[in-house]
Amino acid sequence: MGNKAELHYDGEVYELPVITGTENENALDISKLRGQSGLITLDRGFKNTGSCKSSLTFLNGEEGILRYRGYSIEELAEKSTFLEVAFLLIYGELPAKDELNFFVNEIATHSLVHEDVKSILDGFPSKSHPMGVLSSLVSSLTAFYPKSLDPNRSKEAIDGTIIRAIAKLPTLAAWSFKNRMRQPIMYPKNSLSYTANFIQMMFGLPTEETEVNPIVSKALDKLLILHADHEQNCSTATVRIVGSSHASLYASVSAGIAALWGPLHGGANQAVIEMLEEIKEDGGDVDKYVAKAKDKEDSFRLMGFGHRVYKNFDPRATIIKKAADDVLDELGINDPVLDIAKKLEKVALNDEYFKERGLYPNVDFYSGIIYRALGIPTDMFTVMFALGRLPGWIAQWKEMRENHEPIGRPRQVYTGSSARQYVSIENR
Repeated sequence: MGNKAELHYDGEVYELPVITGTENENALDISKLRGQSGLITLDRGFKNTGSCKSSLTFLNGEEGILRYRGYSIEELAEKSTFLEVAFLLIYGELPAKDELNFFVNEIATHSLVHEDVKSILDGFPSKSHPMGVLSSLVSSLTAFYPKSLDPNRSKEAIDGTIIRAIAKLPTLAAWSFKNRMRQPIMYPKNSLSYTANFIQMMFGLPTEETEVNPIVSKALDKLLILHADHEQNCSTATVRIVGSSHASLYASVSAGIAALWGPLHGGANQAVIEMLEEIKEDGGDVDKYVAKAKDKEDSFRLMGFGHRVYKNFDPRATIIKKAADDVLDELGINDPVLDIAKKLEKVALNDEYFKERGLYPNVDFYSGIIYRALGIPTDMFTVMFALGRLPGWIAQWKEMRENHEPIGRPRQVYTGSSARQYVSIENR
């Protein structure tokens, strides 16, 4: 019975096929269980439920492994660029030189958004959260490109939609920041790299030329690579289930941005900085807060340490630590909050309490440090996350559509009232 499992229920025996992935992960196929037995499975939060087969990302939290299309995250971060990784995720293979050049050029030439988008942007109050602004602006792209609503359009038309999404999201993200700051928007410059262009749109002003530090641009590029995909997390699953209704790519990505916005998902790096600022306001005594973290009776928790999936170490953290060190050294920033971060990092890497429990600094810890060093406000951190995660969302959406997956429709166990008679309002 190596490839089947048996379920014994109510005097009957049901055979459940066992599916094995390419990395020898096994799964029970229950797709026919309800039809055969009347049973469904209950799995709150879908922690033990596979919603799809996917060839994009392999993640092994126990061994600290993360691969995109079979390539290790360590090798991609060292040797590749964000747009090359985006191509890999979306189209399945690393591009040839001419393919990559065409891809990069197409993205550069489509980075400008319709002027009417500015009218939408102007309608948001300055205190609007950038994630809400970004989600709305991305969704509005469907109105500007109505052909994206056609689920049966050609491969070339779909590729055009993909290019526009990648090209325009940095522009919209930067504009959401400018709205918050009440500064004039900056238009994209086709001559700059993807990350350098984003930085100039974020921090540039029409009154002067913006010089982008190549070390900063490279660090940001690497950070986006590390966030590009992460299997079936909350926002990715949202993109797939919205896309399964044949909603447009823009609507699906907009929904993914909304899911990412939640503090339990994309807000972790923001929580890191807020924790560091709390320590600073309380006098900056790191030892005091380390003791609080060790105290089981204390509600305080260190943010940016350990990971729900990675049980030993986050492979992304090792990579981004070097980028964070490079940025801090290059910019020579004197910031007491970042000084506290460095002290906490030293404790976590050397204290046996943290080492035994796998409470190592994770990617959120270091990404928060980088964003802080660049002068990016905390409520923009999740926008940066969305910018990095975009290729993964697109690739997941594309894979789901190409595999002709059915519309998502989870079941439930009903726990409400049994059938009852309606009582007229006079007799209630």
